[in-house]
Amino acid sequence: MQAVIDFPELSPELFSISIFGMELALRWYALAYIAGILIAWRMAAGALRRPTLWPADTPPIKPEQLEDFITWIILGVILGGRLGFVLFYQPGYYLSHPLEILMVWQGGMAFHGGLLGVVIATYVFARRHDIAILSLADLVAYTVPPGLFLGRLANFINAELWGRPSELPWAVIFPGAAAQDCPGVIAGVCARHPSQLYEAILEGLLLGGLLLWLVYRRDCFRTPGFVMGVFLAGYGISRFIVEFFRQPDVQFVSAGNPLGLAFHIGGYGLTMGQILSLPMIALGVWFALRARRNA
Repeated sequence: MQAVIDFPELSPELFSISIFGMELALRWYALAYIAGILIAWRMAAGALRRPTLWPADTPPIKPEQLEDFITWIILGVILGGRLGFVLFYQPGYYLSHPLEILMVWQGGMAFHGGLLGVVIATYVFARRHDIAILSLADLVAYTVPPGLFLGRLANFINAELWGRPSELPWAVIFPGAAAQDCPGVIAGVCARHPSQLYEAILEGLLLGGLLLWLVYRRDCFRTPGFVMGVFLAGYGISRFIVEFFRQPDVQFVSAGNPLGLAFHIGGYGLTMGQILSLPMIALGVWFALRARRNA
C-alpha cells in the first residue's frame, strides 16, 4: 500500500460562541491575518528605530506615522485581495451575483490582488505625506513573509488549496469529496501534494530569511527599491514553482484541460497563478537591477 499521511484532526475554527442566536467563530485563517499584521507592525517599528539601516541615516517615516500607515495597508490587503479574486478567478460568477462580492467571510482572496492593493495604498500614503516611496516599499516588502507563512499554514488547517495527486511518501489525504475526486486513486484514497506547506516554506521561511539577511547583514535598505525588488521576484518565482504541484482552480479544469491551464497550446501552458507571477518576477528583477545601478 502507498505510504501516505492522513490529514490530522484539525478544525478550521479556533473557537466559536453564540451571541443572540448568532454563531460567531474565530477561524485560523482570520487569526493568521491578525498575527501577520501584528508581526509586520513590530518588524517595521524595530527597523524604524534603527536609523543606520536607512539612506542618510533617516528612516522613511516617523514612528508616530506607522499606525496610520498600517491602517492603509490593511484596507489595501482586504479590498485588493477580494477584488483580485473576483476579477482574476471568477468574474462571470460575481457578475451574476454582485452582492456576494461583499461577502468576504465566505472566502475568496487573491494574493496578487492584495499585493496590488498594498502597492496603491503605499503609493497614495507616500504622496500624501511626501515620503520616499521606494524606501517605504522596501519596509513593507520586508515585513510580508511572516504573514504569508501563517496564511499558508491556515490554508493547510482549512484543508483548502491542496495540491495535485501524488504518490510521494509525504502526500496527504485531505478530507472532502472534492479532494478525493482525482484519477489514479490507490487503495481507495487520493493523496495530494501539501502545496500549502510548500508555499509556506518558500514564500515565508526562505524568502523571509533572505530579506532579513539582506536588511541586517547587507544593509540593503540603503539601496532604495532593492529589497522590494527581491521580494517581488522571490515571491513570483516561489509561486511559479509551486503551481506545478498545486491543484488548479476548478473553473479552469475541463475534460480537454485536466491541468487547469489558463493559457495553453496543445498540452503546454501556464496556470493563472503562473501568468500572474510572471509580471511580478520581471518587475522585481527590474527594480533590483535599477536599485543596484543607482547605488
